[in-house]
Amino acid sequence: MTTFDKREEGFEKKFAHDEEMRFKLVARRNRLFGEWVAERIGKTGEAAKEYATSVVLADFEEAGDEDVLRKVRADLERAGIAVSDAELRARLSESEAAATRDMK
Repeated sequence: MTTFDKREEGFEKKFAHDEEMRFKLVARRNRLFGEWVAERIGKTGEAAKEYATSVVLADFEEAGDEDVLRKVRADLERAGIAVSDAELRARLSESEAAATRDMK
């Protein structure tokens, strides 16, 4: 194996590691966000955990955050709770910051 091949392999491994860490970060962020929404709609205990898991799973529908935001917005509306898009996005951002701290 040449030095170039070793270097390429190293970059590929780093890329794979970075992608795995990003995936874990986003999943943690969505779980924290889901826990916040669960609290807002009155879910506790196991129901809150299940709801947070459903928020994590909602992120697999499409790329980006819109699938998660659409889900929680609909759930909040069904519960009769008015939350602005700006507040949801701010809370999602706060959840990402908390997830980043948790992973360090």
